[in-house]
Amino acid sequence: MEQLLKLYKEWSGHEPAHTEQLPGAGSNRAYYRMTDGEGKSLIGCIGTSRDENHAFVYLANHFTKRQLPVPEVLAVSSDELRYIETDLGSVSLFDAIRGGREAGGRYTVAEQELLKRTIRELPNVQFRGARGLDFSQCYPQPEFDVEGVLFDLNYFKYCFLKATEVDFHELKLEADFRLLAKDLTAERGECFLYRDFQARNVMLVEDRGENENDKGCLKPYFIDFQGGRRGPLYYDLASFLWQASAKYPDRLRHELLDEYYEAAQQFTEMPKRDVFNHRLRLFVFFRTLQVLGAYGFRGYFERKQHFIKSIPPAIQNLRELLQTADLPYPYLCEVLKQLCALPQFQQIEVMSQTRSDGYKTTDQNPYKAHPKDGPATFSKYDGKGPLVVKVFSFSYRKGIPDDESGNGGGYVFDCRSTHNPGRYEPYKQLTGLDEPVIRFLEDDGEILTFLESIYKLADAHVQRYIQRGFTSLMFSFGCTGGQHRSVYSAQHLAEHIHKKFGVEVHVCHREQNIKQVFPPSSSPQSES
Repeated sequence: MEQLLKLYKEWSGHEPAHTEQLPGAGSNRAYYRMTDGEGKSLIGCIGTSRDENHAFVYLANHFTKRQLPVPEVLAVSSDELRYIETDLGSVSLFDAIRGGREAGGRYTVAEQELLKRTIRELPNVQFRGARGLDFSQCYPQPEFDVEGVLFDLNYFKYCFLKATEVDFHELKLEADFRLLAKDLTAERGECFLYRDFQARNVMLVEDRGENENDKGCLKPYFIDFQGGRRGPLYYDLASFLWQASAKYPDRLRHELLDEYYEAAQQFTEMPKRDVFNHRLRLFVFFRTLQVLGAYGFRGYFERKQHFIKSIPPAIQNLRELLQTADLPYPYLCEVLKQLCALPQFQQIEVMSQTRSDGYKTTDQNPYKAHPKDGPATFSKYDGKGPLVVKVFSFSYRKGIPDDESGNGGGYVFDCRSTHNPGRYEPYKQLTGLDEPVIRFLEDDGEILTFLESIYKLADAHVQRYIQRGFTSLMFSFGCTGGQHRSVYSAQHLAEHIHKKFGVEVHVCHREQNIKQVFPPSSSPQSES
């Protein structure tokens, strides 16, 4: 620690006013946030491996020159065991999507957008990051190869499989390991393989760039890439999208894959989708075995609870792969099926039927989850401004809300065609403002399609009213009880209009006796 403080003083000219150690993760590296007297902070790192630190510093400097979103290394000690880098804050993607993870994979629209923004940035790192990169600087090896694959497969065998009751034939298993390694390395990858691309290694930083539309948005920055090397693009996708604890539903996975595929085509000619999907499945299979090896070592041997808790969802991923993928490794698959059938892993199937927040799901879901006319005359309402928008939720049983402005009531939308969470016991005492209901509606998706058309209609109407200087506009959403669907829709439209146009918005959930005012903003997201 003393040497790190010395490095900070040599770089900045003074000692930090405050130093705090940050929580550790899976590595032996120690991180410290060092803050000066003006409140500006930097991150200091103390590593135990010179070679690992050297690889990180080299890659970070290279990526910074390529203008990629990574921390900038500011100072390095002569022995390369300590360095100082820019502080990307404390909000990781892992933290930002915690709600969806804890809700058993029901991710809100905002959480899904963060995931899409991250996956669209991955090809930038993989392809632009590889340009001019000296892969001989990578640690512990420069390239994804057969030797590395076999090392990871044997890591799974010795640190996980042997810790269970499964009996297996070493030579038969080794033969399938070698066949899998040959298939995985059949195509030489020419991009930068991040290797540890996961939500914990993505930091979210407020965008302060020149693009007005992006200002205020959270931009993904990447850390902990010191284990990267030359390799195939599929590995990082498998690592990110099949992360065991994330519980991404298949629909979201497919959407994220589409986002990646489209973004990657800007850098290279992508294989046809059927070839792409086939190769990806092999890497998902390999990555699942690899992480089980890591979970076994960190969990069973080092007794770290985070890794022990990650084993059940990883086994569930493996079970689904064995059921759906045609894998040409008969003996290996036979052993893995025995593994998945062990009593200690059978509870996973039951667990998958119950969300982690306690709300049970149903198997019987019917919902499978776009100046010739001359000068105009003007009305007496023109140019009065400013506009105030009122948004109501209500129950049709109690009638449509009155329009106190005298302008006729504006729009009334009927939400009753969409899936009703009020039909299910866990949601009957909740409203459209509560997170479980929000996740139910967004996971089902009908309400999103419903609102998509309304947003377009409302945007055009609000913009014209602002242009003409009108003072009042009203939107009302009705459903059976005025509790779930109408409340969700009214709240989201109110927030959407306020964020986009900056006008004053009043929202009233009549049957819930809840009122809220969004005051006018001086900096709307888009100009009227």
